[in-house]
Amino acid sequence: MGIVGYTVALVVITVIVSPCVYGKQLSDQQEIKVQRLLKRLNKPAHKSIKSEDGDIIDCVPISNQPAFDHPLLKNHTIQMRPSFIPEATYAKKEAMDITQVWHKSGVCPDNTVPIRRTKKEDILRAKSIESFGKKTHRSLGKGTRQSNPGEGHEYAIMNSRDGNYYGTKFEINMWRPEVEVPNEFSLAQTWLVSGSGYDTNTIEAGLQVCPILYGDSNLRLFVYWTRDYYQSTGCYNTGCSGFVQTSKTITPGGSFAQISQYDGVQYGLPMLIWKSSGNWWLMIGEEYVGYWPGNIFTSLGDRATKVQWGGEIVNQRTDGRHTNTDMGSGHFADEWYKKASYFRKLETVDGANTLREPQGLYPYASNGNCYTIKAGDTGSSYWGQHFFYGGPGRNANCL
Repeated sequence: MGIVGYTVALVVITVIVSPCVYGKQLSDQQEIKVQRLLKRLNKPAHKSIKSEDGDIIDCVPISNQPAFDHPLLKNHTIQMRPSFIPEATYAKKEAMDITQVWHKSGVCPDNTVPIRRTKKEDILRAKSIESFGKKTHRSLGKGTRQSNPGEGHEYAIMNSRDGNYYGTKFEINMWRPEVEVPNEFSLAQTWLVSGSGYDTNTIEAGLQVCPILYGDSNLRLFVYWTRDYYQSTGCYNTGCSGFVQTSKTITPGGSFAQISQYDGVQYGLPMLIWKSSGNWWLMIGEEYVGYWPGNIFTSLGDRATKVQWGGEIVNQRTDGRHTNTDMGSGHFADEWYKKASYFRKLETVDGANTLREPQGLYPYASNGNCYTIKAGDTGSSYWGQHFFYGGPGRNANCL
């Protein structure tokens, strides 16, 4: 792929560092704050579905979802469908037999959207009531090639060159990585990035195992956004106002029934994010999930200047050693298909609303003894631009 360097122009690295607070006695004021937050997040539902994974899915009227608590969305007109879809490089559509676990227990009525109910214990797992569902940031900066044991998070990502981007399309291999301790996580995602410093805007979506956020080790879909480098705006899923859901089938935060098996059946989640009529849409397979309204951003209200794809983990160094938390499948990139996790068919959307294979991609691994990334050979229409990534964490060379 013509990779000549490993300098990362901008890498958005994020982590929730939130010790559990089970067993602590809440003050009256804290209890009031918790109840207010629960009331704000859990809107009245037409129907509630109890899922076998422990979730409760509330079917909320589409016009009453948490997104519209945002002050910039008070008079927002819901866009039920995008105005257009980018023209694809790969015209052949591949069937997607991917379902979320709650689908086994029911369906939401028309004109409602499924929202995972937030429980009191979800909030109490956060570092504070105010930080529930939010990320704190760390930045690698330019030219960083070596891991920093004090940083706490490690990753393996593929980077685009700086440019003008209006979306991305790809498929994520679906694995359920093992996370060693509750305040660590493992994720696979894309970042669309614009701006710099505290004006950094991001749109993010992917798959994660995050016990501190969800209270379990299930593989879950997530979305995220910020317009001020994670200072005071943005959140996961519907943990704050912003992302507008339109699908009655797929919910951010929902867990998946299909998980890839080592040397066995493989599942992939096709994702497309693109800008249409000023909003940034998310599509899973053939389903329009929803969108990030353009007016909640500053620099991303126009375009992204960088796209990234890959994996990230949190390493808390419990007992003074590296974590056993997996990235991807928990196997190194050079084990390849059916063993290592992958992203395939990487494409970006240009100013003409056309999907194109990105050129000049370059990989970055913060700690190659623990987690690796390798670009695959191009030329196959099945794979397109692709890479393998991941690792087991602690091993003889990663202590």
